[in-house]
Amino acid sequence: MQKEKTKTVLKLEKVWKIYKMDSVEVPAVKGISFSIENGEFVAIMGASGSGKSTALSITGALDTPTSGKVFLDGVELTSLSESKLARLRGKTIGFVFQTFNLYPTLNVFENIALPMRIHEFDEKEIKRKSTELALLVGLSHRLDHYPSQLSGGERQRVAVARALSTDPEIVLADEPTGNLDSKTSHEILELLKELNEKQGKTIILVTHEADIAAYARRVIELKDGEIVYDGKNKGVKK
Repeated sequence: MQKEKTKTVLKLEKVWKIYKMDSVEVPAVKGISFSIENGEFVAIMGASGSGKSTALSITGALDTPTSGKVFLDGVELTSLSESKLARLRGKTIGFVFQTFNLYPTLNVFENIALPMRIHEFDEKEIKRKSTELALLVGLSHRLDHYPSQLSGGERQRVAVARALSTDPEIVLADEPTGNLDSKTSHEILELLKELNEKQGKTIILVTHEADIAAYARRVIELKDGEIVYDGKNKGVKK
C-alpha cells in the first residue's frame, strides 16, 4: 500500500500536567515535546510513575495539559468545545486498552459496530465494515458470540477491530498485551505491526516492557515526567 505524503498527525509542544493533591502540586509530565508523523510505529515507554499514563491521556485527547499545546491532525485541541473535541478524537484515534473495554451485553459484531453507530454511519456501511474487520482480525466465525464466550486474545482482537471501525489515522494501544500470555501477546503485536506496515496506520504503543516496545521502530522514553530518549528503536524486531 502506498502511504500518503508524510504529515504530522500529532504534536505536543512544551506540555506540562500538574496534579494538585491538597496543597501539594505534583508534576506528572514536565514540558514534554514531540511530533508523530503519519505511518510511524512509536512506543511510549517508561516505568510506573514515569508519566507515560499522563502522556497517553494527553496524547489521546482524553485529558488536557496544565500548560502547553496539543495538535491533533493540525487542530489545536484547547480551542475546541468538548463536543467538537470528542468528535475529532472519535474520528482520528482508535483506542485499544489493556482491559479490552468491550460491552458484555453486545456480541462481537455489535462491539465492532458501536463507534460507527455513535458517529452515525450508514447501516449498510456498518454491516460491510464490521464484517470486513472481523475477517481482518480472524474472528469472522465469532460474530454472534459475546465477550464472555471469547478468550483474552479474541477479546483483544475485537478491541483492535473496533478501534479500526471509523478508519482512524492513529491507533493508540495502552498496554494492549498486559492481560495476555506471551504467545497471544505476540499475535496481537504482530497484528498491530501488520496494520502499520500494510495499511499505513500510525500506531502509538504505550508500555513499560522493552520486549513489547521492540515491535515499534521509534521509542519515546519517559523518566520522572521528562523525555530521556526519543529516537530510533535500537532493539526493534525484524
